[in-house]
Amino acid sequence: MRRRVGALLVALIASLAALLPGTPAVAGTVGDYAEFPYPATTYSEPLRGQFHFSSQSGWMNDPNGLVFANGLYHFFYQHNPHGLDWDTMHWGHATSPDLVHWTQKPIALEPGVHPGTLFSGGGVVDKDNTSGLKTGSLDPIVVFSNTDGVSVFYSNDNGRTFQAYDKGRKQIEIPVESRDPKVFWDAARHRWAMVVWSNQGGNGVDVYTSPNLLDWTFASRFRAPWLFECPDMYPLALDGQAGQQRWVLTSASSQYVVGSFDGTTFRTDWTGPQQMDLGTTFAGGTFYAAQTFADTPDGRTVQMAWQGGNRGSTWTGNSTFPVSLGLVSTPDGPRITRTPVAELASLGSETRSWKSQTVDAAKGGNLFGDIKADTYEITAQFDVKGATATEFGFDLHARSDGTADRSVVYDTRAQTLRGKPLKPRNGKVTMRLLVDRGQLETFADGGLYSLSDNVDFDSAADSQGIRLFAVGGKVKLDSATFTRLNTSWGTAQSTLESNLKGPWHAAGGAWTDVSGGKRASAGGDGFYLSGSSGGDAVYQGDLTLDTARAAGLTFRANAQGAGYTANIDTSGVLKLWRPGRDIATYATPITKGRAYHLKVQTAGPRIRVWLDNGTDPVIDATDTTYTSGVFGVNVFSGTATVQNLDTGTAGFSAFPAGRWSPRGGTWTVTPSGLRGSSPQDGFYLSDRTGGDFTYEGDLSVTNGTAAGLTFRARDDGAGYTANIDTSGVVKLWRPGRDIATHATQIVEGRTYHLKVRTDGSRIRVWLGGAADPVIDATDDAYATGLFGVNGFAANTRVQNLSIG
Repeated sequence: MRRRVGALLVALIASLAALLPGTPAVAGTVGDYAEFPYPATTYSEPLRGQFHFSSQSGWMNDPNGLVFANGLYHFFYQHNPHGLDWDTMHWGHATSPDLVHWTQKPIALEPGVHPGTLFSGGGVVDKDNTSGLKTGSLDPIVVFSNTDGVSVFYSNDNGRTFQAYDKGRKQIEIPVESRDPKVFWDAARHRWAMVVWSNQGGNGVDVYTSPNLLDWTFASRFRAPWLFECPDMYPLALDGQAGQQRWVLTSASSQYVVGSFDGTTFRTDWTGPQQMDLGTTFAGGTFYAAQTFADTPDGRTVQMAWQGGNRGSTWTGNSTFPVSLGLVSTPDGPRITRTPVAELASLGSETRSWKSQTVDAAKGGNLFGDIKADTYEITAQFDVKGATATEFGFDLHARSDGTADRSVVYDTRAQTLRGKPLKPRNGKVTMRLLVDRGQLETFADGGLYSLSDNVDFDSAADSQGIRLFAVGGKVKLDSATFTRLNTSWGTAQSTLESNLKGPWHAAGGAWTDVSGGKRASAGGDGFYLSGSSGGDAVYQGDLTLDTARAAGLTFRANAQGAGYTANIDTSGVLKLWRPGRDIATYATPITKGRAYHLKVQTAGPRIRVWLDNGTDPVIDATDTTYTSGVFGVNVFSGTATVQNLDTGTAGFSAFPAGRWSPRGGTWTVTPSGLRGSSPQDGFYLSDRTGGDFTYEGDLSVTNGTAAGLTFRARDDGAGYTANIDTSGVVKLWRPGRDIATHATQIVEGRTYHLKVRTDGSRIRVWLGGAADPVIDATDDAYATGLFGVNGFAANTRVQNLSIG
């Protein structure tokens, strides 16, 4: 969605007045991407939906790039993290394993880091690597944005970081106002297709096709006055029959037509659109800019839309609850159905049911009279064939004085539900209500009726009643079910990267989300414990001390943290301990402010501990007190940050060496390798030295300039570096001199293999698997020194380092 200039000025003033505490009102840079964290929340504020997604803080509007990738649903959305009104569009990001339990993640696309206008767009999962952008084991997520043309961004780490393809240059140039590209897989032609809104000759969409997501060919244009902004296009099987596929084209206001698509052209014989949702379907209303997920694992077409009418103390806007779309035959032609996804049932707790009851205005009474509820679901079927009531329905969040926050009313004479047409089907009226703190969604007639609403429900104890009523007579209630719905928040981690299962819980100390992971603060011992447990295992993670005396990895622990802990301690030791006993120590200086990588391996009573990616353990001890328990982390007396907590042997693969040490930048270890982040030159150095050798490894640059192999270096990093540079070169350099360069395209996010061979003053560099070196130069400044890696003004990844 794009706001006009006057609205932009109003929004800017409002957002400046409403800046969120603790969030800088500036765009980020490569070094601190992604912009985070948000102010902490328990998601329990008044009006905050408990099973409708809302941004942890800030403004949200259109859903963007909805995909299922690498085991998670990814919900991206238009987002201003700095205020409560539209301004400075970012792409927000949340993930879910089940479309219900969402976890806020750091910013996906950020102004100042990612080029272009980061307005609405679409996303896909390139499972067959048609783009050639894949570099690891994960399927790339490829997303599309920008205005007056289309730029491509992609992620090879499941949405944790994105980089611009071709430095953000538009892969499609559109010489008129355009935005909101939506990309989808055209299975019949085995290629990709895109619809993007433009105002060329009036409202409409341009259709493009591509074999690889990068090179696009214009195919056709579909014009329609109703087709404004945020188009979506997808196939649906009519009446569930696979051989009866139809294509649906939608606009931001939920209007749609049904037709056919031959791979280049969309056609329909409809003279006008239908309305998918009966709420207020304008920007900022209760249903706008709906998008569907790509690559759902079960083939469902799942949709979410923006609800702009929800405003809280620290957030504005939410999404509709995910629905599964269908297409059914009716006397008036094919029509869309919207049905809440079945995963909603995972939130259910208390359930009450009724059958064959009469609701009679003259007799009064209320079947729901003893229920107090805040968030819940009601399904009810009424037989209206012999009804004498002029109206019937539910008062929601009702009070003893007769008032209620919203009434859902069926008018038997007008045959309307909430003022919208709803004819009985076989003499029956069936309705389904999803009631949340700031949202009310009403479904009826098998999903043909859908009305999304924002309601400021009063959650006070005396405002949680439900009244089932009839007016002017009676109506038969065939059946009704009430189900209390619990909160969907708090089941996973926002910034802590880990393969450990939740829910996590604190046993002492305060634990908050920060850009570098999970920050702990404790006066004494504080533990943060996962839901994963084990006996014999490999467990590793990164620990950074701020003011804390110590921080460590905890394992084989109980719910209070009693178990084993291997920690770094500023008294100058790495320590393995359990309550009541220091099992073993290793003397080493521990510096505050830098990340240390610990790895623990247990095998029965034997416990070994490795420090900073060294080949040999620094502690090898035995203890029989605890045989199994949960994994977690510990902090003692102050603040510290923990990150990359993983069980398993994956990590940084490198040549045998003792400890590695950082010299500038931040260096941490993930299952896919070493990760570096540095605003200028940063080095990560081993303790291994050499003069003549062959040195090689895999390098990539994410959102930045360069990464390289460093050799013959001093302990401050000064030596030789052979790097890949996204300006378009492979470079051999040392402090004060670029020795040689080789011009070649270096794509951000792509992995490159470099090999260096030194023979006295001769230095050769190979790129990839080429037989001949791309650099063959001489320099005699450094004859021997340390091996390591370098990053410059970038986020970098390093793996598979070897020396021969």
